[in-house]
Amino acid sequence: MSKRKKKLADKYTAVNEVKLIRGGKDYFVALLQLIGNARESIHFQTYIFTEDETGRLVTDALKEAVKKKVQVYLMADGYASQDLSNSFIEELKSAGIYFRFFEPVFKSSNFYFGRRMHYKVVVADATSAIVGGVNIANKYNDMPGKPAWLDFALLVTGQVSMDLCIQCRKTWRGYQMPSKIGACRNKPFDTEMLTKNICEVRMRCNDWVWRKNDISRTYIEMLNTATSQVTILCSYFLPGKTLRRQMALAIKKGVSIKVIAAGPSDIMLSKYAERWLYDWLLRHGIELYEYQRNILHAKIAVCDNQWMTIGSYNINNISAYASMELNLDVRNAAFATNVTQTLNELIANDCKRITQANLLKTRNIFKQFVRWFSYQFIRIVFYLFTFYFKQRSR
Repeated sequence: MSKRKKKLADKYTAVNEVKLIRGGKDYFVALLQLIGNARESIHFQTYIFTEDETGRLVTDALKEAVKKKVQVYLMADGYASQDLSNSFIEELKSAGIYFRFFEPVFKSSNFYFGRRMHYKVVVADATSAIVGGVNIANKYNDMPGKPAWLDFALLVTGQVSMDLCIQCRKTWRGYQMPSKIGACRNKPFDTEMLTKNICEVRMRCNDWVWRKNDISRTYIEMLNTATSQVTILCSYFLPGKTLRRQMALAIKKGVSIKVIAAGPSDIMLSKYAERWLYDWLLRHGIELYEYQRNILHAKIAVCDNQWMTIGSYNINNISAYASMELNLDVRNAAFATNVTQTLNELIANDCKRITQANLLKTRNIFKQFVRWFSYQFIRIVFYLFTFYFKQRSR
C-alpha cells in the first residue's frame, strides 16, 4: 500500500456516537432495532449464518425490511455457512433479499480455501452500523437454559458508517463498484444530531490478498505508543513473532499488559496451542487470565484508557494473513475508560489468574507434548492452506 493510501486508511472520522453492546440478548435486540429502523438499504455480512431459531429471528426481520422497500444485501461465508439449505436460500431470494456466498467452497473463481470472510457487520442506510464478533446462531444468543458465548460489538451512528457501507459494497462485488448495487448515499452528520459519546472512529480491514493489514498495524501501534497499560480480550490468542516482539518491547518500557484468553474452548486444539505460549507470556511479565464462565469469543483491546479496537480480528496468523477481517478503532478517553472498566470487571468476577506457580502444578510431560504438538500442527496447517496465496494490486 502506498504512503498516501496508508495515511487515508489511518484517518479517523470525527462525528460518531458509539455504544458497547454485549453479545447475547442485548446484541440481538440492538440488531433487530437497527434492521427495523432502516429505510433505504441494509448491508449484512457475516461469517456464520444459520437456520436455527436465531437465524430465523434475523431472517424474519430482514423480510419485514424488504416489505418496506428496503434493499437488503446478505452475504455469508461460503465455508462457515455452507450448511444453509437450498430451500432456505430460495426462501430468502423469494422474499426479495439479495443473497450470496463469499467464495463458495467448490464454486469460487479465485479459490483460496484459507481466505474466508470473517466479517460481522451490519450497515443500515449508510448512517448506522454494528461491528463486532457476533455470528448469527443460537450459541451467540441467550437461549433458554443456555447463555450466549461471551462476545461484544460496537453500535455506531455517524460518519464511519459510510466507510463501512462502501467496504460492504466492495466485498459484495469482489471490489468492483457498480453504482446501482446497494448505493451508499453520502449524508452529512451534524454533531447536534448525536447527543453523547461523540467519538473519533476509523474502519480497519485486514485482507492479505488485497495488501491490507490495517488491524495488524493497529495492534502494533497500540504496543508502540502505550505509556501505561494495554488490556486484550481475545479468543484463539496465538500472537505471531512480530506481535510477541512488540509486546516484549512494551513491557520493557514499563507498560502493563493484561491478556484475557479463553478458559473453556470450542476448539481444544487451539486452546492447547495457546497454553504452549503461556510460559513465554508469563516470563515476559504479561498478566494472564482465563475466562471461566462460558466460551470466550470476543476480540477487544484497549490502550491507556484513551482508545480501543473491536471487531472480528483474532490475534493469530489466520486473522493476520488469511481471513478478511473488519474492526473499528475508537479514540475517546471516556469511552475507552468505560471499556477498560468492563474488562476489569470480567477479570474480577469471571476469570482465573494464570501464574507460573499454578502452571507448574498442572504441568506434566504428556500435557507439554500435546501443547507443543498442537502449536506446531496449527503452524503447519496454516502454511498448507495459505502458501499459494498471491497478493493483488488495487
